[in-house]
Amino acid sequence: MGLITDIATFLFGSGRNVVAETAEVFRVNADASDARGAQMRAAAMQQFSTEFSSPRAGLFDRLINGLNRLPRPLMAFGTIGLMVSAMTNPVWFAERMVGIALVPEPLWWLMGAIVSFYFGARYQVQGQRFQRSIAETMARVPQVSADLDMLAGMPRAPGAPQVADTGSDARETGTVTAPADNAALAEWMRTRT
Repeated sequence: MGLITDIATFLFGSGRNVVAETAEVFRVNADASDARGAQMRAAAMQQFSTEFSSPRAGLFDRLINGLNRLPRPLMAFGTIGLMVSAMTNPVWFAERMVGIALVPEPLWWLMGAIVSFYFGARYQVQGQRFQRSIAETMARVPQVSADLDMLAGMPRAPGAPQVADTGSDARETGTVTAPADNAALAEWMRTRT
């Protein structure tokens, strides 16, 4: 019996857990990994909050933001305009398409690169805004949770019916919520009137 105690003390005693320490060599400690992940998410949210805490509101910034919003609607309305012109004035449309056919291929490659960089940058900006909104929402989770806990702990209004928790048993729920004859209550009501 002393040998078993000595082995157990060696493996688990003196504030150490040799089995757990050995297992962590081969497999990551899930608790420590979760703690590191939570610290990383907290640091990322802190970075987001400092990065976007001061909104730019200068005239130049508003002008550039307005110009950044122009290409997409101009391309969309331009394409619709080309379709309408092809139906209303086919000769004018054909002349323009012959002109487009004469554009050299390297210029098409350059135009494609510019458009894809523009839309790629817009996609990245929208993705960052989405990530920021998620970070703001996640930052509010502890407050919402605390509010819900506070509401759950508040006493019910005076006179509100109190019902026993019956879990998922429907038969017990019907028994608890159904009114029953109460001889003492009926006697009390008769004495009051």
